[in-house]
Amino acid sequence: MKRALFVLSFALAGNGFAQSSPTRPAENLLAQAARGVGVKQCLPVIERLSSLAVAGAAAHEVLVDWDRAQPDAGPFFSMVGVSFGHQSLAATITAVPHGEGRCTVSAERISIAPYTCESVANVELKGYSVTRLLPTFTVYTASADPGASVSMIDSPPGCLIIRRHVQYGWHEPGSGPAQR
Repeated sequence: MKRALFVLSFALAGNGFAQSSPTRPAENLLAQAARGVGVKQCLPVIERLSSLAVAGAAAHEVLVDWDRAQPDAGPFFSMVGVSFGHQSLAATITAVPHGEGRCTVSAERISIAPYTCESVANVELKGYSVTRLLPTFTVYTASADPGASVSMIDSPPGCLIIRRHVQYGWHEPGSGPAQR
């Protein structure tokens, strides 16, 4: 009951910062945490990506770490645990600010499918290039999206899926020159 009384609970986790919202899942806790620690330059991309990560969630919690000496000039690291009731996923979002209002961004969505990796790839990744790293680890890429990859790890009876996207030089649309 005590946990339900606090809409947001904050706890120091080592050098990181954890935040949870067991009673109000519609809030974007990652965007709130980034804003709260002083992230400004990369905040728009963190808000966008974290909104996508928690869309439709029953609940989510975050763990973040940042450069306390220069929160808006240093890297921002995060992990989001997202619950959709009986299913959950993890997402990571890393944003590193650099000159001219740009940010380098890495985002990953980590989930488990109750199917074989091959069956998931046959349905979702038609036309992707395939690179087998290990007998149980395959990476899929598409030339139309050079910063993205989908890694699948056979883990019977299911499949561990890591969707990753990296973008260098991201900036708020309409705020300057085209992205690199």
